[in-house]
Amino acid sequence: MLTKIKFMRLRLPHTAGLVLALAALLSGPATLAQTGPQKLPAVRLNAGIHNIQAEVARTPEQRAIGLMNRPTMGSNDGMLFVFEEAATQCFWMKNTLLPLSIAYLADDGTVLQIVDMPPQTLESKCSTKPVRLVLEMNQGWFAKRGFKAGSRLSGPAFKP
Repeated sequence: MLTKIKFMRLRLPHTAGLVLALAALLSGPATLAQTGPQKLPAVRLNAGIHNIQAEVARTPEQRAIGLMNRPTMGSNDGMLFVFEEAATQCFWMKNTLLPLSIAYLADDGTVLQIVDMPPQTLESKCSTKPVRLVLEMNQGWFAKRGFKAGSRLSGPAFKP
């Protein structure tokens, strides 16, 4: 019997991501089905005078779904991805309808790198340094506010 499977967006270190992707495919379509956007509890972050309302993706499933299938997002809304360990984090945009800017962050909220991601692509963009925290915002959000590598966000998600 053939089953139609939607592929999920992976945000995992290279080898671990491949192993987990294969395990997810073999475990059946129910674990991969995502019909609409997820809504997660949010935390308030600050980028200087700018407030961010960031949904927090903590579990592997929440991180894999991310902002998939979301047709719009508020101008100061985003998603914070929290990983258990610092590692090279790679993101792609399969089933993600919005163009996004992704900030790879140090534990203290310092921006290490920002990359722009076009919607609905399989091109993976990875952090250049190991990180535990990644923040996705509407594309151009950081640039419009003068945030770049070395800038620092604040809020309860970051260690002082």
